[in-house]
Amino acid sequence: MPVTKSDSDIAQAIFTVNRHAKTAPDNHYLYALKKEALNLMIVQQRALKIGLHFSKNPQKSQQQSSVLVKCGNYYFHMLPKKEDFSSLEHLGHLDDTYRNPPSRMNLKVAKEILRMLTGLEPQKKEMVRSNFTKSYQPRQVDRFYSPKKSYFD
Repeated sequence: MPVTKSDSDIAQAIFTVNRHAKTAPDNHYLYALKKEALNLMIVQQRALKIGLHFSKNPQKSQQQSSVLVKCGNYYFHMLPKKEDFSSLEHLGHLDDTYRNPPSRMNLKVAKEILRMLTGLEPQKKEMVRSNFTKSYQPRQVDRFYSPKKSYFD
């Protein structure tokens, strides 16, 4: 079933998911949604790769680049592919003065839009059950009987 959302709605959904992924404790699904949605939009020529930027916080190297992608009125960064280095212009460092337009979209709505677009489903987590059941067992209390033989036991 094709999604009949506009490019700006999809871009706003990607922006919302990306914003929440930065602080979510389990962000793998959110980042996968963002990546798949942007790749699909690029393939459909509804988003455009602009160029390469130096990353603000490189992982394990001195310098790392990311691809700047324009989708609707929003700009996003993605990890580059090998062919991006030869086909895209390097734009240098990020422009810290630019901000994406403000967005007010519910995360649940944004995830549903991107799920319908990409077909990605969240993985079901299996509950890990412990073999040990710790339940409280009160000791038998009897004023006149004690299992201790002496005071030192």
